[in-house]
Amino acid sequence: MRVDLFDFDLPDERIALRPVSPRDCARLLVVDPAGDGFAERQVRDLVDILRPGDALVFNDTKVIPAQLEGTRVRRDNLSAISATLHMRIASDRWKAFARPGKRIKSGDTLRFGAGDTVLEAIVEDKGDAGEVTLQFDRSGPALDQAIAAVGHIPLPPYIASKRDEDVRDRADYQTIYAREEGAVAAPTAGLHFTPELFERLDEKGIERIFVTLHVGAGTFLPVKADDTADHVMYFESGYIDAATAARLNAVKTRSGRIVSVGTTSLRLLESATDENGVVHAWAGATDIFITPGYRFRAIDMLFTNFHLPRSTLFMLVSAFSGMETMKAAYDHAIQSGYRFYSYGDASLLFRKDR
Repeated sequence: MRVDLFDFDLPDERIALRPVSPRDCARLLVVDPAGDGFAERQVRDLVDILRPGDALVFNDTKVIPAQLEGTRVRRDNLSAISATLHMRIASDRWKAFARPGKRIKSGDTLRFGAGDTVLEAIVEDKGDAGEVTLQFDRSGPALDQAIAAVGHIPLPPYIASKRDEDVRDRADYQTIYAREEGAVAAPTAGLHFTPELFERLDEKGIERIFVTLHVGAGTFLPVKADDTADHVMYFESGYIDAATAARLNAVKTRSGRIVSVGTTSLRLLESATDENGVVHAWAGATDIFITPGYRFRAIDMLFTNFHLPRSTLFMLVSAFSGMETMKAAYDHAIQSGYRFYSYGDASLLFRKDR
């Protein structure tokens, strides 16, 4: 499909630079392709919209400070570089996007931090679009501690271009249930949930299920191809254990609805579900790319933020609820003053072919 079919105009003032407080009072646009128009609610109203027996599926990945600023060292030649870690491939190795890419070659030494904490890495391999494989001078927990000491939260470019990361982002850009370290971007739909909302969902009999997909920096990359068939997705690693798969299948057996909180949970669930709609235990890396025409196997509803024009995520929601429906929904959201992107408002989407 042509990528320009997924384009739309978004005024700069619609991009949220901070989340609302409390998180669950963000606006919520309910989009049902089979309905008449759109419903205006708040995130906290999920308790009233969902039914007992439904299940919300959350991605419990935890954002690490994966933005590293440092120096390329090549004999006496030094130059400033930055690296955004996006997927761990060994206890001492990460895939990363390095900038400026032209300054970096295989075999270079990169040095991050200063003073008591200096972290070094060798550029083991250099690929396309500035992607490199870094082998660090330490591994395991020691490497994790060093990254935490010298790294910064990698805010999305549309926020980072307007303001610097600060101490508030360490809390704001993390879900309240984050526990599995490894993401370099937040599963942002989950940022709307609060302990109070969880308590009310529990009282209603709405199940909470957790899966893990470590979100990579590839989620920030624009689609540069003119046709979706030519776009390459970057891999993201995650897993669903057997007990969790059994719980998800039990929801379907009792005719409950599976509601994915965010596109990352959706992509993992779809990767782990077979043609018959059965969820299996799954572990590995997925590069699933969902565009209109895809037949969804796992989920019934999607709770998600508002996404960028021409992005793979806008393509995904267009596949889920229908392209014309989502274009109309986004136009309504823009005209109605909804806040977009990671710190913005939310939408609750029904599947078009349910």
